[in-house]
Amino acid sequence: MAALDVGPPPSSQASVALLDDPHEWSLFGRPVGPTAPHDPENTTDASLTWDSHVVLQGMHCAACALTIEDALRSVPGVERVEVSAATQRARVVWKPSQVLPSQWMGAVQRAGYQAFPARDAFAREIRKQESRRALWRWLVAGLCMMQVMMYAWPAYSSKPGDLTQEMETLLRWASWVLSLPVVLFACGPFFSSALRDIRARRVSMDLPVALGMLITFVVSSMGTFDPSGPFGHEVFYDSLTMFVFFLLSGRLLEMRLRDRTAGALEAVMNRLPDSVERRKADGSWERVATRRLQVGDTVRVLPGEAFPADGRISQGRTHADEALLTGESTPLPRAVGDVVTAGSYNLDAAVEMQVAAVGEGTQFAQIVALMESASLQKPRLAQLADKVARPFLLAVLGAAALAAVWWWPTDPSRAMMVAVAVLIVTCPCALSLATPVAMLTAAGTLARSGVLVRNLQGLEALAGVDTLVFDKTGTLTRDGMAVRSVQAGGGVDAAQALALAELLASQSIHPVSRAVARAAQADAGAQALAGRWQIAQVREIAGFGMAAEVIDSLRPGQVLHLRLGSLRHTGAAEDSQAMAQGLSQQAVLTQEVDGRQMELARFGLSEDLRAEAPAVVAQLRAAGVRVLLLSGDRDAAVQRIAAQTGIAEAVGDCTPQDKLARLQAIQAEGRQVAMVGDGLNDGPVLAGAHVSFAFGRAVPLAQSRSDFVVLGDHLELVAQTLLLARRTLRTVRQNLCWAAAYNAVSVPLAVVGWMPAWLAGLGMALSSLLVVLNAARLARAVPLSAPAAPAQGLSSLPAAEAAMSGVG
Repeated sequence: MAALDVGPPPSSQASVALLDDPHEWSLFGRPVGPTAPHDPENTTDASLTWDSHVVLQGMHCAACALTIEDALRSVPGVERVEVSAATQRARVVWKPSQVLPSQWMGAVQRAGYQAFPARDAFAREIRKQESRRALWRWLVAGLCMMQVMMYAWPAYSSKPGDLTQEMETLLRWASWVLSLPVVLFACGPFFSSALRDIRARRVSMDLPVALGMLITFVVSSMGTFDPSGPFGHEVFYDSLTMFVFFLLSGRLLEMRLRDRTAGALEAVMNRLPDSVERRKADGSWERVATRRLQVGDTVRVLPGEAFPADGRISQGRTHADEALLTGESTPLPRAVGDVVTAGSYNLDAAVEMQVAAVGEGTQFAQIVALMESASLQKPRLAQLADKVARPFLLAVLGAAALAAVWWWPTDPSRAMMVAVAVLIVTCPCALSLATPVAMLTAAGTLARSGVLVRNLQGLEALAGVDTLVFDKTGTLTRDGMAVRSVQAGGGVDAAQALALAELLASQSIHPVSRAVARAAQADAGAQALAGRWQIAQVREIAGFGMAAEVIDSLRPGQVLHLRLGSLRHTGAAEDSQAMAQGLSQQAVLTQEVDGRQMELARFGLSEDLRAEAPAVVAQLRAAGVRVLLLSGDRDAAVQRIAAQTGIAEAVGDCTPQDKLARLQAIQAEGRQVAMVGDGLNDGPVLAGAHVSFAFGRAVPLAQSRSDFVVLGDHLELVAQTLLLARRTLRTVRQNLCWAAAYNAVSVPLAVVGWMPAWLAGLGMALSSLLVVLNAARLARAVPLSAPAAPAQGLSSLPAAEAAMSGVG
């Protein structure tokens, strides 16, 4: 019977040995540690430590996960193992100097399971094959169940004496024949798993179920072969086929629902194309494997394909779907010079791009690494359930044996069926699924909306948060700045000042320059004067500003020597009144006259407050959350932002150490505190909070240590994540309560003989299915939606980070 479910074909097993080639390791893992190379082609050093991810076949429960973990940990050279029963994936940290992939994958196979590279197309095919086999088993069990029920019905509906002995024997033999396909084929996974456990001297959740199936079939067969024997007065083929059908129905639906969550991760991981067209030295195109791309290559991406690496468009124009990176579903225009990211989709037309980053250097790889790590983590409640699972299974076997002993003197046949009911009804599948399925569903919902969960335990911690601390710059305000005031002088009006300033500002990517340029572009008067002046020469002095020679078309012989920048660069005095009004910075436009700088205009700037910030603060306060603002910016600017957003408690002029001290003081009051920061200079306070958020645009994902990373530009995702975390924890508690109540009610009923085997199978299937369905509601529990306005481009990140690193 076990031979019916042996897994992949021999050719696939032989291909595992090919994974010992170091060039293949990057397909399903990455080197880790301080000695890890940055060049993805330079990964064959045997002294490195590798972090690999594999897809597992043949596992169904938490006990299976524990078995695989034990098998892998026993292999020398394997340093760390994490296995998730909910996603059927494993993370293995190993040293090539001591062990090869085929060896630790062989340990998984010897334990009775199969492991395949998580990013291998063959793994996807294996998953499809397993789903098809499960469907066939379910169909066979359903068809045979209906036929067996038809043959069993006369025995239930007839009066004593209506059926002759010959007719009853014929019906029993017909039921026995129809039960054979169920036992030999449909029950294959249960029997093969149980046989595997017996050989390894361990217990999994399939063992009591398989024992129940085998006992029922054997007792019924004995009643069929020897009608006058101790088991001959009744057979239970109808119960057998019914509870097999119910169990397979529950497992099939559970597999579909679980794959919807785990499949989302697999879809993300396999988002990159397997191959791409690369330009050769002679200008022709060749199709090469994506992993062979190098920085500087020029590739052609066709409509409907995903961009294979990070880079810039070198020819063509299209729209890109960057929902993976930002949670923003609106396609973004991309033309020559624009940045495109690996994993985003080319929607309109074929374009050429020059590769700027490949492999682990792309933001896509960082996102996948975060999702892989989160999907394998076990929250505290899940770890507790895993610890309980094995002792509980041993207790189940003991309870079944005691029930059989108790009922045996009365009726051996009934005693065996009572034991079967106990074995089946008490299987703790629902208990093991209660927490991880809910957590992973919530994490998948957040990922689709632009929030990555780095730590599943963070969902549990976030649900208990009653205080939330915001940083200002990059969180309540955007990464850019905005011009708040224009003070013109020196014989020019505001429109002329903006037009002149735009000439210089448009030559720089500094946040202040971009803000001045945007203000000029939005002013109709300045745009009307746009063609009057032309730049003859311009240069940027890092950290100070711009200097240029400008020709006036109305006075061709006149050359204006202009400066735009800081007070120090232009020699202007600080306006203390403007600073008191909450302006963060001033930029000055001057003209050199007789060797001195004459001020033409002064631009007052401040951070651009996120439009949704007041509504987010109000939503948090309505949810009973205390909201504070701690920032390193000037206190006047901080108080202005606090007033605009409705935050009652705000403190400015804070160093990172000051923020941490205030956070710890709040925690000392017994409060659960969450911190929202940009990740640039908030490392200590993000680490010190019970749970933390960082905006992914403000800090490289690989350097972030927060529990949640908001990839997009929408602050409301913070509040929505908190609400979803609370809903998730309620769902987990509901699932655990249901699993406990189900066992508390069902076990006594089975022991006293009031629960037939078919009803026990139905109860077990429904309990697991109910847990999964309840968790599936989290996919639409909170409307995690972002505004349709496209987010700012990624190209401005380096300059914005450099400019804002000392603020907030």
